Amino acid sequence: MLNFFKLIFGDSVLKINSFVIKVILVLKGIKVGKNFYISGVPKLKIKSKLPNITIGDNVKILGNIDLRTRENGKIFFKNDTLIEEDCRFVSARDGVIEIGQGTKVCADCIINGGEDIIIGKNCIIGKNTSINSNSHSMLKKETILNQGFDLKPVIIGDDCWTGINSVITYGVTLKKGTVIGANSLINKDTEEYSINVGLPAKKIRNRE
Repeated sequence: MLNFFKLIFGDSVLKINSFVIKVILVLKGIKVGKNFYISGVPKLKIKSKLPNITIGDNVKILGNIDLRTRENGKIFFKNDTLIEEDCRFVSARDGVIEIGQGTKVCADCIINGGEDIIIGKNCIIGKNTSINSNSHSMLKKETILNQGFDLKPVIIGDDCWTGINSVITYGVTLKKGTVIGANSLINKDTEEYSINVGLPAKKIRNRE
């Protein structure tokens, strides 16, 4: 429906949409900074004790996104971040999801944290990237569905780029300047300014 009105009335509809969505988010206890822009409608599943979501200044959201918190989970979008459509952010337990200043999260990403997921400044998180700071326990004495989770933080340094369809597993640190090739699985730490590709990803060279 929003796209229909945009077709008729142009971008002025999106300014109105952004204002209305901001008011609704603030009324729900979410902190929203200056110059907030959204061209869709957020889906909220807030089951934490407090909303625990902070959106900084000049944040742009290009479409619908899904924001979920449980227990003490927190989500922070720092200033000047850009989030494309159909991304899902889930923060649970005592985990923190932080999207650093100037970082772009491309469409269809899933960022799922039971532990911290910290993404640095000026990164590109490629389309359909999956980042998880948890994994199911898998002891054979019990079904996987009925077991708990193993939790380890994921840290992504400044100036990193993950290619389309990347998967980043729990406990991994991507050091500053890391590049991850498309369709790669990252299950170990990387070196600064390294380029890594494959299943699992291996370093092929350094950025020049």
